[in-house]
Amino acid sequence: MDDKQPGWKKFQNLKFSSKDIAKSARKAEATTIRHARKFIARRISNIYDVRRNIAIWMIGIAVLIVTIGLQQAWFRQSYTHTAPVSGGAYAEGILGKVNSLNPLYATTEPEKAMTRLVFSSLLQYDSAGVLGNDAASSYRVEDGGKRVVVTLRPDVRWHDGTLMTVKDVVFTTELMKNKATRSQYESQWSSIDVKQSGDRDIIFTLPAVYSALPHVLTFPILPEHILRDVKPTELRESDFSRSPIGSGPFAFKLSQPDKERHIINLTAFEDYFRGSPRLERFEIHTYTSRGEIKKALHLGEITATGDIETDKDITDKRFDVVQKPLNSGVYAFFNMSQPSVSDVKVRRALNSSLDIIKLRSQTRAKYPLSGPFVAGQVSGVDDLNWQTYDKQAAEKLLDEAGWKLDGEFRKKDNQTLTMSVVTTNDPKIERAARFIADTWKGIGAKVDLNVVDPNDASRDFTQNTIQARAYDVLIHEISIGADPDVYAFWHSSQANSRGLNLSMYKGGLSDDALTSARSRIETPLRDAKYLAFAKQWQRDIPAIGLYQTQMTYIGYPSARSLAKNQQLVSSVDRYSTAIHWTTATGDVYNTP
Repeated sequence: MDDKQPGWKKFQNLKFSSKDIAKSARKAEATTIRHARKFIARRISNIYDVRRNIAIWMIGIAVLIVTIGLQQAWFRQSYTHTAPVSGGAYAEGILGKVNSLNPLYATTEPEKAMTRLVFSSLLQYDSAGVLGNDAASSYRVEDGGKRVVVTLRPDVRWHDGTLMTVKDVVFTTELMKNKATRSQYESQWSSIDVKQSGDRDIIFTLPAVYSALPHVLTFPILPEHILRDVKPTELRESDFSRSPIGSGPFAFKLSQPDKERHIINLTAFEDYFRGSPRLERFEIHTYTSRGEIKKALHLGEITATGDIETDKDITDKRFDVVQKPLNSGVYAFFNMSQPSVSDVKVRRALNSSLDIIKLRSQTRAKYPLSGPFVAGQVSGVDDLNWQTYDKQAAEKLLDEAGWKLDGEFRKKDNQTLTMSVVTTNDPKIERAARFIADTWKGIGAKVDLNVVDPNDASRDFTQNTIQARAYDVLIHEISIGADPDVYAFWHSSQANSRGLNLSMYKGGLSDDALTSARSRIETPLRDAKYLAFAKQWQRDIPAIGLYQTQMTYIGYPSARSLAKNQQLVSSVDRYSTAIHWTTATGDVYNTP
């Protein structure tokens, strides 16, 4: 080849011979075969002679590899440890329906859960069950308890990036007080005056002292800049009620309803004023039965739930179980406006006939209920002798009241002692109701037990049963709350279709004690008033305390959520620590 030829043309002189290439290939093949026979095939038989050396060599290599692996693992443990890590999704199964995503209309458990995760409030209960600041930086009680001044934090942002202001708080309270809004908070806020003071302060004023006023400031705050042009009458049906914007640790992303369940998808809000949540996503899965929730937990569709009981099907080694008492209680409410239970002797007889200890055992209720308060809420109340089981004494009281045993049932003036007992289809409460019905049948009462599904829209349990007071005895749960103010449940002014006095209880001495107690802010004085009320309540027996409610929270061990030392006022207070929840663990470096 002429190297002086320019460009690609100098390669045109290269010539290849196919015969030479084939000859070289055959020569290379012959050489390869010859070496293979000489160094491999002819020497395979020698392996048998050195098999021990080979085995020792292979064992030595294996030991060396294992030793290095163990050494690395041990060394890694010296500077790392297993701990919860950020990221991932937490799916919680909750019993109930979602009718509205507007917190002013949150009545079901899924709606309440969504409210606590998406919206912030001025005050909230912390992990110790103590009322503390949320969107507020501080608050103080003035004028002997008639006024509370709250200072708003300067760094609270809505999920659209807008800063929260005092106007948002005032706007929300005006909505709650407006009858056209049809909010569940209307009666609670009708007499509270709210006004702005400066850029950061809000003043809440009452015409009289109300000791529990700070506990009312746990309401969800709504964005004024989004809802100011929405009429109160149209708020429930507005776009906001389907796609809300809040200021809580998680922002609403998507709602996915279907026949079997409704899934609400939330995402972590990075600008949350308490710090970005460790979870990336939070999902609320709603179900219409506890059986569906149990199935979803076993299949891994959800991470945890607080809406099923512990039993052999669920309390296996795959799950962690945490039980917490709540400031709620299940009662047998006597409708004192009904002739069958209007006589105090009849109510005392029905009370004495119940073996409460056996009832709690059959319902797996761990915590007793001392009258109108939960245990430890009011000094001295737990020491009262609340209930003594005595069937003979119960039968004697019925005889004294004129209800004589005539065959199977007791009669008076040719009328049979008949009681309509109504309850809901909650498994534990229903078991309690059936135990009560069987007990009262055993002393000669004719008991008609009616178990109602509160989620059945066609029956409307609230309107047709609660508000109509369509029962002689109602086995039902009420939320007593952190403060012992039980005025709403037992004062005669609340004995109406819109009130919460489910027993239609009217007592002068009780009314005086309840009114006086809520007008005192000194704990010893309040306790003395509530103790006097409890004693009168014990004499009148408007209801029977069955047991204090508990929440059984069940989930996979990899998840970190409800702490074992966490105290809860209500079940949704578990979300006060939601920013610290995680779903997975990993190796993290030790801090020096």
